[in-house]
This record gives sequence, C-alpha cells and structure tokens, in this order.
Amino acid sequence: MEHQQTQGSAPIIRPITIFDTTLRDGEQAPGATLTPAQKIVIARQLAKLGVDVIEPGFPISSPGDFAAVQQISRELQTVEICGFARAVKADIDAAVKATQDAGRRRLHMFLSSSSIHLDFQLKKSREQVVALAREMVAYGRQFVDEFEFSPMDATRTGDEFLFEVIEAVIEEGATMINIPDTVGYALPEEYGAMFTRVMKNVRGSDRVRFSAHCHNDLGLAVANSLAAIKAGVSQVEVTINGVGERAGNCSLEELVMALETRKSAMGAETGVKPEHIFATSQMVSRAMSFPIAFNKPIVGRNAFQHEAGIHQDGLLKNRNTYEIMDPEALGIPRSMIILGKHSGRHAIKHRVSELGVELEGEQMESFYAAFKKMADRQKVVHDHQLLELVGAAVNQVLEPFALKSVQVVTGDAGHRVASCTVRDEAAGQEQVFIGTGEGPVEAVVAGIKQALPFEAEFSDLELYSLSSGEEASGEAIVTVLAHGQSYRGVSAQRDIIMAAAHAFMAACNQAARDWKQQENVQATGTADGTPHVEITIP
Repeated sequence: MEHQQTQGSAPIIRPITIFDTTLRDGEQAPGATLTPAQKIVIARQLAKLGVDVIEPGFPISSPGDFAAVQQISRELQTVEICGFARAVKADIDAAVKATQDAGRRRLHMFLSSSSIHLDFQLKKSREQVVALAREMVAYGRQFVDEFEFSPMDATRTGDEFLFEVIEAVIEEGATMINIPDTVGYALPEEYGAMFTRVMKNVRGSDRVRFSAHCHNDLGLAVANSLAAIKAGVSQVEVTINGVGERAGNCSLEELVMALETRKSAMGAETGVKPEHIFATSQMVSRAMSFPIAFNKPIVGRNAFQHEAGIHQDGLLKNRNTYEIMDPEALGIPRSMIILGKHSGRHAIKHRVSELGVELEGEQMESFYAAFKKMADRQKVVHDHQLLELVGAAVNQVLEPFALKSVQVVTGDAGHRVASCTVRDEAAGQEQVFIGTGEGPVEAVVAGIKQALPFEAEFSDLELYSLSSGEEASGEAIVTVLAHGQSYRGVSAQRDIIMAAAHAFMAACNQAARDWKQQENVQATGTADGTPHVEITIP
C-alpha cells in the first residue's frame, strides 16, 4: 500500500482520471438499453459534468451503437473517447473506425484470464490466451497511441498467470492496465494489495498507468475503488447511479464525493464538477427508466432529508450537525426537513413560518394535535396538507387554488378527456375546465392549466407504489416549471391519476404563492431582506 506523500506540511493531492462507462457497461444492465439519440444527449451531459474519458458503447455490437460512438467522437472533441472491443480483429476495426474523428481516443480491449472463464467460456489454454493477447494488442496498437487492456475476472485469476498476461501486453505496447473485479468478488484489502503486487512484480509496470473497474455484487465497488486509489491507480471506471451488469458498477457520484469529502485523507481528487451530479443522475435514471433507490447515497431522495426531531433541530441550528456535504452544491434542491410523526415542534413551526404563517398559543396547539393525527395515518405530511391543517387552525383557506373534482373519460382509442373543477379562492368561485390529451394525466393537466393566471410547464412525473395488492396506494411526485423556477408537488392516492392531478395542483399552488408574494413586495416595496413575506388571504 502506498504511503501518502507530503510536500511540506500539506499532502500531495493526486489527480484521478474518471473513466465513465455508463453508455457501455452501464447500458448492459437488463432493461437499460438506450437509443443512439439518448446516448448522444447523455454524453454531452457527461462532458459538462467533467468526466475525463467516455466509453460510449460497443461499436461492433450494433449499427446503432456504432453510429452513436461515431457521432459522440465527432462532437465531443475535448473529452477522450474510448472504443471497446473483444480480442477479435473485427471488434478492433469497428472500434478504431467509430472513434477515428475523436480529438483524443483510446482503444479498450478485454480478454478473460481466470481459470473458470478459460475452461468454460473461452475453452482455451493459458498459453493460447497469452498468445491471443499479444497478437491483438500488437494489432490494435498500430491504430492508436493509447491502448487499455483488461484481464477479465482478474480478481479470481491468481497472481502467476495475471502477472504473465499483464507483462505480455505491456511488451506489445499497452499503455493502460485495467484490473477489473468483474464479478464483485474482492474485499477492499485484497483488491488494493493485488495492485501493489502487480506494480511490484510485473516487468514494465513503471511504464504504464493502472485503472480500477469494480462491480457491486457484494456492495463493495466504491470501497474497492478507493482501496485501488490508495494503492496507486490513476484511473477509476464508473457509471452514473452505479448502473451496470447485475448489481452494477462503482457509482460515479459516490466515488467522486468520497474523494471530495475526504480529499486530505485520500490524497486524491477528480475534475468532476459536483454541481452537475444531480442533473446527470436524473437524466440517466429517466433515460434508462431505472428509478433511484430512496436511500441511494448522494442522489437518493432521502440522502439529504431528515425526519427525526433531534436531527431536524440540529440542522436548523447548524447544517453541519448532520450533513457532511452541501446538497445545493451538488445541484440538489434543498428540502432537508421532511415532516412526519417523528418531527418535533421546532421543525414543524419553522416549516409553517417558511410558508408565511406564524402560529402561537392555542392556534399552535390545535394545529400540532391535528398534525400528529395526520402523521400517524401516513408516512409524510406534505406542504399542501400542512397548509390545510394550518388553515383549519386559523380558520382561513391558505391555498390559492383547490382541485375540487376530476372526471376522466379514457379508453384504448382516441384522446382522453378530463373535466376538472377548480376553485379560485381569491375570486371565491368554482369553474369547470375541459382538457384533452393522449393520456389521462395529460388531459387532467391540460384542464387544470386553464384555471391558472400564469404559465406552468409540467416538467416531470415520478410514480411509486406505496403498498401491494388491489388496495395499493400510489405516490405521485410532479415537478412544474413556472416563473423561471422549479416547484415540486407530492400526493398519495389509491387512484394514480388523482395522485398526479393533486401533485400537479400542489406544485402550481407553490408557484402561485411565490407569485403572490412577489406581487405583494412590488406593491408595498418591502423587499428589505425580512425572513419571509406573509401571504394575504382575501
């Protein structure tokens, strides 16, 4: 294991190359297939994120993959593009041709090395594998200056043969040696020690760079990658959200933020721009139709949310009490306080005041009792429900608009039609609006939009099942863009169309409250930095 070097009293921070294989290894996850157009859009975002190398696909695998790699190579001239190939001349030719217009490129070739792979998959002897590795590296090296070689299933290969294969490909001109934990078998101390032994015992290892590629079958991909960095590797291969074969790959966001948060301890850093992490995560999740686990580190829904009263109290006093990273620096909307049955008075009162209402004395007691009853019935009390409870406590209606009823006519042909009754609380009147769309949600949204005095764009919809069986409830999370801002509404119903409708209405009410506050500020000239502006309810 390498000792961390120091310069004076400050540690030397090594740069780690981030090799993103979301579009190749990540896409190999069952059901994660991307169209060429989606790959190009994600590749642009990866370049914006600041990754050093993009592996956009497997060019020989399909005409679509070839076209995507070719287009990405031509367009993204500032990022190194990697063409992926088996130890087969046709694969190498396709990878070379697809990446020929890249500003910087490399070839990445893999070949199995473990006995179980040689005996049951390749059906070749060790001597044949070494000869094939030499031949194909020499062939590919004619076309590119940077050649990366991966002995597949390296962690189950054994030192003697692993050293032999690596030594052979270095002699033939390989410039990067990637030692993959293909099946996620290694423990961190084993994986780091393997690199140390290779660097010490393989002739020519001082002439090449080393890379780590870890799978997450035992949940150790990030830990193993960190161990490899400690051992001296200069590149780590990752995917957005950790997507990939079986349990996936080393997660880019987790590795990058581990290095960023513990930079001094690790003596390493990356060039990734944290402010683009969340947007990139969301883009990949939607394109692959892979939901992100609520408890996923860094980008999961609960990663920066807190319900326990003692945690909420600490956060309101100083964020660093329970958060080691700033979510807003990662591009994550700030919503750290989640109100539920574990929430304390301090957090609840704070959130109510953020909504522009101050509760004291009997009003606070009445509201708090009603809140606890609702929190016992459901997991989370959302803002629109909070305002209903506050309104009952102060005998006022605080939401600008109320969705009173929805009727949808649907079927397997033609457009869907929705009739939406919306009450404008300021005007004190109800109106019925008719909307149409190709789907029932689109029809409902079209109807509700007609009731609003501002433009609201339906930006995103997330649906989650909260239980199982015929009586299951669905939770809808809707994101709306209005006034140049993003607003999020949540609703849980047994009818998922109604859940989406009420979530959309909740998000639009947030936008309406902001719009009203801005009107009040402009009318009264009280933009004086006060903590909040109270909403005037007619």
